[in-house]
Amino acid sequence: MSGFSIVQSRALLALESPAVTVEVHLANGLPSFTLVGLAETEVKEARERVRCAIQNSGLDFPNNKRITVNLAPADLPKDSGRFDLAIALGVLAASGQIDGERLAGYVFAGELSLAGDLRAVRGALAMSLALRKLEVPPKLVLPLSSAREAALVDGAVVFGALHLLDIVQEFSYPEAGRATPPATAHNSWQRVLPAQRASAPLYPDMSDVRGQLGAKRALEIAAAGGHSVLMVGTPGSGKSMLAHRFAGLLPPMNTEEALDCAAMLGLGGFAGSSSASEHVLQQWGQRPTRSPHHTATAPALVGGGAPPRPGEISLAHNGVLFLDELPEFPRSALEALREPLESGKVSIVRATQRAEFPARFQLVAAMNPCPCGYLGSAVKPCRCTPDQVSRYQGKLSGPLLDRIDLHIEVGAMPSNDLVNAPAGEASEAVRARVRQARSRAITRQAKANYALGSAEIDEHCQLDATAIKFLSTAATRLGWSGRSTHRVMKIARTIADLVDSKTVGVAHIAEAVQYRRALKGA
Repeated sequence: MSGFSIVQSRALLALESPAVTVEVHLANGLPSFTLVGLAETEVKEARERVRCAIQNSGLDFPNNKRITVNLAPADLPKDSGRFDLAIALGVLAASGQIDGERLAGYVFAGELSLAGDLRAVRGALAMSLALRKLEVPPKLVLPLSSAREAALVDGAVVFGALHLLDIVQEFSYPEAGRATPPATAHNSWQRVLPAQRASAPLYPDMSDVRGQLGAKRALEIAAAGGHSVLMVGTPGSGKSMLAHRFAGLLPPMNTEEALDCAAMLGLGGFAGSSSASEHVLQQWGQRPTRSPHHTATAPALVGGGAPPRPGEISLAHNGVLFLDELPEFPRSALEALREPLESGKVSIVRATQRAEFPARFQLVAAMNPCPCGYLGSAVKPCRCTPDQVSRYQGKLSGPLLDRIDLHIEVGAMPSNDLVNAPAGEASEAVRARVRQARSRAITRQAKANYALGSAEIDEHCQLDATAIKFLSTAATRLGWSGRSTHRVMKIARTIADLVDSKTVGVAHIAEAVQYRRALKGA
């Protein structure tokens, strides 16, 4: 139809990428450029970007026409400059400068500069994952830097370009005699193939940590079972050093986990810049370790904003969330972690939309035992009163502590022992044991031990009579809740898996109980 064109694009809502149809109509009347379809301010500004980009590229902009652009569906909120490219191509197709029929079977997304250059968009990998679910996936056209990110999805057909003219030349009329658009000096249009992936990600090695055998043992158990950890110790005892090496103990990610992590990373930062896609490619296959400052707010941790953006817990999906100086975090931020720790996801609800982000992370937290940090230390005396210690430790609620599986003490090493201690065991050796234990759990129950439900605990954590009696006595004396008791059983199941034991014995329960001791001042 003359004066009318349709171009396909994609919006971005959390990890979802719903389809958006860009309809462009040119009509006679007072010259105008109207954009409808629940567009946010940055989308409405596309009118000026598209006009300048077309004119500065040497193409004809229909200034004497009444231009109406509809972004359908009308009830789907749309943000950012990702629709610039689709709108520009729609205007060019409706005005007869490119062949609109050849645009069928393609999805376009990209922000335009005033000179016609293509700028990266956020969520390229999320778009590629959404297209993969379709029976006949369309071809995806993106700015070149974003296209490299989208091409990480196996089987995706992704094209990239640097300038609007490169795409216009690809979809111009093939008939002889038809006016062709001005040519760029270097045509950058190209099919983008998956980038070569690194053979193995690099993590800080656990051999750098001398001593601390008890803490290392607890972290190995946590890695094998997917459990969360709270480390309590004096300043300088090595809590942060241990935490930053924890990701290197986890089993390597499979392709789907790596795609989920890369998609979250693409959503989370460097919005609209080519460095975002470069960062995604550099971090491919590496489990993330996020360590927000203790001044972070609840929305910074769990996500928020309009449109909703992922928080630190979602950016740590399939990786590690390290919270240092845990009691110094705002109470509201810590309490917001309780539900994601159980469910592995977070839902952000706003008046006009609802977004759900994955948040299956392993929490590694660290804290001092008291305000001065030296409660129970043999190096320095503690200056805190019992009331000060109680108030400090009371910043952590019982329900939150109940959801952290392992509570361990990390004591300071004397200087002589630290200097003379040999290098610790390498992460590779620990990771091999962790992979074997995790594999046993997956074979037995199709999930890691931390994810076992109540009925599954009874089925897979088979305690002998002595172990049952020991656990019952410990739970009664320590005043544990039902959740705490179940967590000890899951920890004991992981300890048994590390030694390839079919049943959970009293030795496994006894060690697990040691990892649920209360704080000294509590």
